[in-house]
Amino acid sequence: MAKLNWGMIGGGEGSQIGPAHRLGAQADGLFQFVAAALDHRPEEGRDYAMHLGIDASRAYRDWKEMLLKEKKREDRIDLVTIATPNATHFEITKNFLEAGFNVLCEKPMTMTVEEGEEIVRVAGKSGKIFAVNYCYSAYPMVRQARAMIRAGELGKIRLVVVNFSHGHHADAGDADNPRVRWRYDPAMAGVSGQFADCGIHALHMASFLCDDEVETLSADFTSTISSRELEDDAMVNFRMSGGTVGRLWTSSVAIGRQHGFEIQVFGETGGLKWFAEQPNQLIYTPLRGRTQIIEKGESGLYEEACRLSRVAIAHPEGFPLAVANMYCDLADVLSGEDRDGLPSAEDGLRSMAAVYAAVASAHRDGAWTDARPMMYR
Repeated sequence: MAKLNWGMIGGGEGSQIGPAHRLGAQADGLFQFVAAALDHRPEEGRDYAMHLGIDASRAYRDWKEMLLKEKKREDRIDLVTIATPNATHFEITKNFLEAGFNVLCEKPMTMTVEEGEEIVRVAGKSGKIFAVNYCYSAYPMVRQARAMIRAGELGKIRLVVVNFSHGHHADAGDADNPRVRWRYDPAMAGVSGQFADCGIHALHMASFLCDDEVETLSADFTSTISSRELEDDAMVNFRMSGGTVGRLWTSSVAIGRQHGFEIQVFGETGGLKWFAEQPNQLIYTPLRGRTQIIEKGESGLYEEACRLSRVAIAHPEGFPLAVANMYCDLADVLSGEDRDGLPSAEDGLRSMAAVYAAVASAHRDGAWTDARPMMYR
């Protein structure tokens, strides 16, 4: 199969997420990086794009120039990744979808529920592929967990407990660092800080594994560093439409935690645990049975886990290859295959509705609040 043409907006030099996308998109030889608008500073963005090997004619000063020129090319990009600050996602995504481009957007998809509903409508009308980069759902052992749950190996799911907590923003003396400060600034981050940044990854994972949607929630938000306007720690209880009970903790001030994303799913006949810092293992305990460690690459795994594993057992595959799995699924869908693991515009909208519901609940001392978008009630 010929390589697909790929372009990127944002994710320039010094970006946290940019390298993961560039490694992921090109890891399996499915995409070639041909066009970019990498920085809000036009010349710096062009220079860095050319440093990465982009031809000068496709190293763009901004996304508007990229859109204008790419849509006129016969060899236009097959997929564009949007990895810009949160407040810009809606405008860029909407314009590229309406121009007939397939889009992968970083989370959160939009800043408001209304914008999210508009993206759902635009994506549906365009007929193009749209996905949100909830890439943790693409780890092989997460796909193994989902397959086990779907096969009934845990029985009916009763409880899901998830957290995504780290301590990398715990230093009050570093709170004014621009790379940290924007995450707690409503003008840049929206109505929520840590929950909208990391918590929605955790909430999406709960929905992804359980094949269910969050219906109501109760939230407690706090800013442990007084200069921050938005929360840096949140606790959220939630109920899913199928009756599953959910518990979520997310924090950026948990000193000692590095990348503490973990999820536990408890059913009538078994339980599962997955931890992002040990992503190649899945812990399974059957009712009245012994706890088992299921390893990536071993025999007997479900097809979804095998398909997205690249190297032999005992050799780790980390975050960039989880991102690469997103691009594998995107390439398959672009080639006409059916992949149900890609987070959709609906997933992005449900996440934003949950953010607004959590903010409203926190402002009302944890009152239980409907977390569903109006268009899905």
